[in-house]
Amino acid sequence: MASVISTIAIIVAIIGLIYLAYCGVSIILVAPLLAVVASVGCGQPLIDILGKVYFVKAAEYIGKFFPVFLFGAVFAKLMEEGGLASSIASKISKVLGAKRAVLAVIIGCGILTYGGLSVFVVAFVMYPFGAVLFRKAGAPKRLLPAALWVGIFTFAMVALPGTPQTQNIIPTEFFGTSTWSGIGLGIFASACFIATGLLWIGYRIKKLNAAGEGYGVHANEGNLELDESSLPDWRISLIPLLIVIFFNIFLSNPFNWKFASSWQIPSLWAVSIATVLASIATLIIGRKNIFVKKSEGDRPKFIKIINGSAVSSGTAVFNVASGFAFGCVVTSVVGFVVIQDLLMKLSSNGNPLWSAVLTTNITGGITGSASSGITIALSKFGQMWKDMAVARGISLDAFHRIITLAGAGIDPAPQCGALVTMFGICGLSHKESYFDLLMIMLLKFAVPYLCVILYLVTGIV
Repeated sequence: MASVISTIAIIVAIIGLIYLAYCGVSIILVAPLLAVVASVGCGQPLIDILGKVYFVKAAEYIGKFFPVFLFGAVFAKLMEEGGLASSIASKISKVLGAKRAVLAVIIGCGILTYGGLSVFVVAFVMYPFGAVLFRKAGAPKRLLPAALWVGIFTFAMVALPGTPQTQNIIPTEFFGTSTWSGIGLGIFASACFIATGLLWIGYRIKKLNAAGEGYGVHANEGNLELDESSLPDWRISLIPLLIVIFFNIFLSNPFNWKFASSWQIPSLWAVSIATVLASIATLIIGRKNIFVKKSEGDRPKFIKIINGSAVSSGTAVFNVASGFAFGCVVTSVVGFVVIQDLLMKLSSNGNPLWSAVLTTNITGGITGSASSGITIALSKFGQMWKDMAVARGISLDAFHRIITLAGAGIDPAPQCGALVTMFGICGLSHKESYFDLLMIMLLKFAVPYLCVILYLVTGIV
């Protein structure tokens, strides 16, 4: 009876988090309150759960990953305000044209995300171009969030080898791998993610157009045609993104070059250093737009940019850390033991890769965050998976890539902060656009499982 009550308490806490996040209540506030619901319902001491689990785990996450959030946010904002991100996005849109609106949005988002920009900033930067292209093509606007999501939160965030996003960095801390692990599996998964997005959204455009639905009329949507006269050349704007990629490879040394064997730089710091260097390049290239003063006595724009981005990075890392800490509480209380035992039995009775995918899917769904889901899964089972992989000759590079893919499996749950932000940017609601994101989520859910099969059958890493 006690185990049933405990399980019910966990379910109530998760549903409460989903509902309140859906209503727009800050997860920083509601996550600890609902962690209390889970702990009290499981008969565990309230103070111990908050003081020894929730806040400790939140602090651990912030302490480990804050540099990536901080330097990434500053770099992203400099790219945005300097006009470099818009210049690149504009070029991609022009090359592919309105007829390939979905492909243009996906590729544009992918390049900016892979180049190291914050996923939230990529959404802000790409929305105006995506809206213009969708309007010219007559594609319903309610499908735009799905196109943005595929471009930002799938292949470029977790699949492409070397991506500097947090989700690809986390496994390096547990397995001693690099952000370039699983190159073959990553390329295969990227193709699957892109194909899924193009096929589903393309199908929906044709179906809705046939029913007489076009772009539509949307309130509070101003002039989306951007002034490109002040933007730097797109070729020069690519330099900071190339710097991130180059120094990420050079410093992390994923290919074990002999000349680099003397330094041991963790992937997390390799990405952070690369981002700082790219920010310096961005300052130089975008200086005309960055180092300006609106009026005499006003603070220089540069100061506002770095101050604002530093503060926003704090909010972002606290949001993710709150979801992570909530997940840690849920997975530590008595009611989760039954689920944990089943997952451990699945690992011991079969290939641990299957358990890793399923477990990461579950934790990602609980927290509504890929990075939190990956971190919790690895914190709970990472050492066991690593030991089993070594004993069975399973590549840790394959483990790394497949776990990152699983983290993005069901991350666009209704309580996902990135999802709510995306709808806000586009001026749309869950009711208008969530169906297509849900369908894409269900389709891309299969990608990590396909990668496991590919690895087991061919040995490709």
